[in-house]
Amino acid sequence: MSETATPEKTLLVSPTRSRSVTETVNGSHRFVIQGYSLAKGMGVGKHIASDNFTVGGYQWAIYFYPDGKNPEDNSTYVSVFIALASEGTDVRALFELTLLDQSGKGKHKVHSHFDRSLESGPYTLKYRGSMW
Repeated sequence: MSETATPEKTLLVSPTRSRSVTETVNGSHRFVIQGYSLAKGMGVGKHIASDNFTVGGYQWAIYFYPDGKNPEDNSTYVSVFIALASEGTDVRALFELTLLDQSGKGKHKVHSHFDRSLESGPYTLKYRGSMW
């Protein structure tokens, strides 16, 4: 018996790479409420809204409830919300809401995603009118 030798083929393995880049956009908006003391007492669930502003290609608005948004707030607390004002689905955002008193010195942080661990991640707004 005779054996036939077949040449071995050498396979060249080329390294491959890919990259995913998540882009972020920073923005800010200052909403000034002149005559705040006149707004207090307007009623639970009644709000004052900022003009719409654009960050990251989306329209946003701030809603301020001087007597709270819900009856259980009992006019004891104010409520402040950021809302998606344009069409969008699953818009992910990190944000910080801060109240500044009229003197400009008293700064009261309402909420910040930046103080929390990154495991909680961005907040996802599902549709126009979604608020946090």
